[in-house]
Amino acid sequence: MSRFKEHVDKLTRVYERYTEYVRRNPAATAQLESTVRTMSYLIAGRFADSHEISELVYSASNLLVLFNDSILRKGLRCALPATLSQQRLLTWLSVLEYVEVFLEMGACKLWGDAGRWLVIGLIQIFKTIFRFVLLLWYKSGIQTSPPIIPLDRGADLGSEDDDNGEPEDATCFVGQRSGRVIRPLGSPSLQARLWGAPSQKKSSSLKEKLLSKPTQLRLQESIAETVYIGRPLIHLLCLGLCGKQSWKPWLVSGVLELSSFAVLNESRFENRWERAEMRRRTFLLLYYLLRSPFYDKFSEEKILFLLRLLADHVPGIGLIARPLMDYLPTWQKIYFYNWG
Repeated sequence: MSRFKEHVDKLTRVYERYTEYVRRNPAATAQLESTVRTMSYLIAGRFADSHEISELVYSASNLLVLFNDSILRKGLRCALPATLSQQRLLTWLSVLEYVEVFLEMGACKLWGDAGRWLVIGLIQIFKTIFRFVLLLWYKSGIQTSPPIIPLDRGADLGSEDDDNGEPEDATCFVGQRSGRVIRPLGSPSLQARLWGAPSQKKSSSLKEKLLSKPTQLRLQESIAETVYIGRPLIHLLCLGLCGKQSWKPWLVSGVLELSSFAVLNESRFENRWERAEMRRRTFLLLYYLLRSPFYDKFSEEKILFLLRLLADHVPGIGLIARPLMDYLPTWQKIYFYNWG
């Protein structure tokens, strides 16, 4: 027991040192996260099982961002605008979204195609239940992806540093007649000086997220969001009933997503992150061009021809286009890349 306690104490000290490092060095932490993510791109296609290891590293980088953001939020004493149970639900949903591709690839490697589809079904069931609870029980509005939006280290933490420093009003003079804001000669030190116009100080996006509540959805909008959340399960059910080569799953999913988008797109969302989510959903509609059977019948030949043309005739594009052509078949096989 004494040795076990020693190990626990060592791990506790390591954890405390790491949290202190993250709080004091958010920029260096962001660099570490970017390095881990870049490693995942470099690993892909280098050796056997490289795609699985690359996805593992990529998932680890996203989990690292989630973990570091939780440390920074605690350090800033800024919790998510949610109850403790809702925060846990959001965290688990974020973890599921970050590891779903790796779990699919690992299940296929270990248990074959049947195990892969079992894992896909279980993940989609859990995600759908979590999102329904957030929408209907906690009234959290439209569901974002990822559920916990990562911190903008430059804007969120930089603005907090500004708030801890001298107020802007104390270091600026406002003309009584002109109303022009002028910085006096006795400005702060070089490190604390704002080089932009004083009136254009960047507001904290973190404060906006914490103080703003989700836009309340009306009945029609709630039904549209419910359709959007349930669409993946309906698509899986259609795949099981009609087969992978049938057009029915593709058409049913497209009709559900377009109908949901048409209703929600007419809504006036008050928050920046809600408008960003609607822009993301607009872009994701283009994925139907890359989803089978439409991709197999129409898009594949044209996309490969365009990539080959660019690679052969535009200098430098081949460095991106040729690996992309090689990776497209692998991308097509992964369900969560296409439909997740």
